[in-house]
Amino acid sequence: MTSVPAAAVFGTEQVRRGRYAIMAVFAVHGAVTGSFATRVPWIQDHASVSAGQLGLALAFPAIGASLAMPLAGRVSHRFGARTALRGLLALWTLALILPALAPNLLTLCAALFVYGASAGMSDVAMNALGVEVENRLDKSIMSGLHGMWSVGALIGSTAGTVAAHIGADARLHHTAAALVLTALGLIACQGVLDLRSRPDEEPPPRFTLPPRSALVIGAVGFCAVFAEGASLDWSAVYLKEHLGSSAGVAAASTTAFALTMAIARLAGDRVVDRFGAVPTVRVSGVLATAGGLLVVLAPNTALALCGFGLLGLGVAVTVPLAFAAAGRSGDNPSRAIAGVATITYTSGLIAPSAIGSLAEATSLLVSFGLVTVLAFGLVLGAGVLRGSDRKVAEGGVPQPATTRTPKVG
Repeated sequence: MTSVPAAAVFGTEQVRRGRYAIMAVFAVHGAVTGSFATRVPWIQDHASVSAGQLGLALAFPAIGASLAMPLAGRVSHRFGARTALRGLLALWTLALILPALAPNLLTLCAALFVYGASAGMSDVAMNALGVEVENRLDKSIMSGLHGMWSVGALIGSTAGTVAAHIGADARLHHTAAALVLTALGLIACQGVLDLRSRPDEEPPPRFTLPPRSALVIGAVGFCAVFAEGASLDWSAVYLKEHLGSSAGVAAASTTAFALTMAIARLAGDRVVDRFGAVPTVRVSGVLATAGGLLVVLAPNTALALCGFGLLGLGVAVTVPLAFAAAGRSGDNPSRAIAGVATITYTSGLIAPSAIGSLAEATSLLVSFGLVTVLAFGLVLGAGVLRGSDRKVAEGGVPQPATTRTPKVG
């Protein structure tokens, strides 16, 4: 049995509503991350952990996400896409409360494990639904969805900065934020498309290795996320230590990178629709490589800032397109998306420590030379994202990305 084309089941208005709903879901997901990141110093003090112990604890979100991501497909199969996303997103927003409650290292690691596991499962579920909506609209939306995630992260971090500035207790701040975001998430999930597995479809395994296609696509995502993580965490340090910039100017590098990345993602869908995924990523890789070279060769702060801006511009659309390609890479999109998500999460986990270790052994200049080499990997590997372009049949009918039969909810 094959899946039914969306146009035969969902009306145009339902699909459009589904798009706006999943946009809101992405923003809520990002807001949780932004809210947490700004209160890490408070959490460290409350748990009485050293910098080294905090670094250990901050590895647990990625561990939890990597282990739990494969379960997202099974949850969606069992409960349907809408109900699964509703539950997983609520679990993620409420998990924001846990880290601030942790009184010591052990409980902090446990809290961050749950926090990461819920983040990973909801991430897979919302990206899978994003790919479904993209197919039904027959135009690129994944870059814009990830742009909305960035907007949500900026909103969450802004609110967190204000809370930190006034000295608010993070337990109260995160509890209030979690309740608000949970309510917003539940409202947003009401509008997502309700897709259900066929009655005769076997449930996905609880744990499984990613398919080969996901490994290849994930390698490109790995390069982009490595460059992203390195730039976000180390750009300010690079400018301060290597170029002698002031603390305020150095901090502007992070802002330049984050803003260019968010803007590129919000505008990226039009570019992808106009030129296609592969050319877009190749040109993005050229921009990222040029940015990396500018960072490494820059004799002054201004040129280095331009370099970090180009890096943000260059890596912005790669991960959304990697998820889109994974969602069309076989007959088990959730498994492929989980595989790509696991690889990109791993990249985000190891990038900051890898840059630091290499800098300690050599220099930050060499570290960002590695970032530049990986950015060039986007140029070489862009072809594997060809599946990001929507497949259209001879009659002009968009082909569904999955073998699931939609059910109007």
